[in-house]
Amino acid sequence: MYQRIECMKVVIMAGGKGTRISSVASDIPKPMIKVEGVPVLEREIECLKDQGFDDIIMTVSHLGNIIMDYFGDGSGNSPATGKPFGVHIEYYFEKEPLGNAGALFKIKDKLTSDFLLLNADAMFDVDFNRFVAFHQKHGGLVTLFTHPNSHPYDSGLIIANKNGSVEKWLAKEDERPQYYRNRVNAGLHVINPKVLELVGINADSVGKVDANGKPVKVDLDRQLLKPLAGTGKMFCYDSPEYVKDMGTPERYYSVCKDCEESRISAKNLKNKQKAIFLDRDGTINKYVGFLRNIDDFELIDGVAEAIRKINESGYLAIVTTNQPVIARGEVSFEELEEIHNKMETLLGKEGAYLDAIYYCPHHPHKRYEGERPELKIECDCRKPKPGMLLNAAADFNIDLSQSWMVGDGENDVKAGLNAGCKTALIGQDKENIGQLVSEISLLGFVKNNLQ
Repeated sequence: MYQRIECMKVVIMAGGKGTRISSVASDIPKPMIKVEGVPVLEREIECLKDQGFDDIIMTVSHLGNIIMDYFGDGSGNSPATGKPFGVHIEYYFEKEPLGNAGALFKIKDKLTSDFLLLNADAMFDVDFNRFVAFHQKHGGLVTLFTHPNSHPYDSGLIIANKNGSVEKWLAKEDERPQYYRNRVNAGLHVINPKVLELVGINADSVGKVDANGKPVKVDLDRQLLKPLAGTGKMFCYDSPEYVKDMGTPERYYSVCKDCEESRISAKNLKNKQKAIFLDRDGTINKYVGFLRNIDDFELIDGVAEAIRKINESGYLAIVTTNQPVIARGEVSFEELEEIHNKMETLLGKEGAYLDAIYYCPHHPHKRYEGERPELKIECDCRKPKPGMLLNAAADFNIDLSQSWMVGDGENDVKAGLNAGCKTALIGQDKENIGQLVSEISLLGFVKNNLQ
């Protein structure tokens, strides 16, 4: 459990025009588009209020009067629900577009300590106290909320080290590596106001016409945040919680469906989660023995579809894999990471994603040329021991009794049983070793057991 964070200001950027989603509603600001009868922006405010974040500044521009008239100062009742908003709201109205971060320089005298900065055009339900606690623990100037999504190929990618420190920020227009982790900036941030001083932008100049005859604008990602990559001052907080951009009609209708089926609030880590734990070799990729060469990694037919269905089902998709090749000195940590990047890239191209990957690098048997002595140990994470599943359960508040372990071998089944999960064995002609169900493939498991 995480302690409630009191008195932190929240800045909500609600000034966008929403050109790509205009076919859904062209006469209201994008944040006011309704999902199940309630504006998206109101749902954001409700999520914040329930967690103790009730001091809000909204930056508005396009049709901003509609937002201001609807919410007022936050003391009234919602026209949609009849319930009080229960927050305090101030506004900054951009008469001329200032870019998506220009308004921060106009209100910076109100930002005297760490604050939440959120986009107003996304549907989310996340544990903000958990998010802020991570920020405070790591002591950076900025913490990004990052997550995997179904379209990483057209999203900004964040590359971080194992401690979460952001090393590279790849915008949509930046060249990206052949293979990459599906880690996307979700548009939720915790920011220390010192960032506004670091970039050398004069607040008085924002909005004024420059030497080229154009008004000075400030881009949040490219001018404020991206320059912090590689400095050790910006971290990413990886979470599988629900954050979905509504920039296109297709994504908007997807959000509506998720809301109708109660999937949005269920993903908040305050609530118990359920997961499908997946073995890797022989379950996700074609089995080739000990996989040492990235060129030998190939997805099994139907796996991307299966994982996409898991993503849509409300279960977390989490890989748990024994990788003794690390301890044996046959594959480096860096090479394994690149193999997993290939796995995530291939899945992402087909609209599927993994919420997390856990691997065991240990191997107790010695006398391998090039072995790593420090990893030749009896550990608690090597399947059939349940360590990886237990760690995931602690990280993501998973109810193991409502979760599955799916794999193609006895160690997978035993690990699932030892963790208290339901179990499924996949493959041809598998004997009964204690699994609850047997299926030919991962896709078969999903179709027959997750309906």
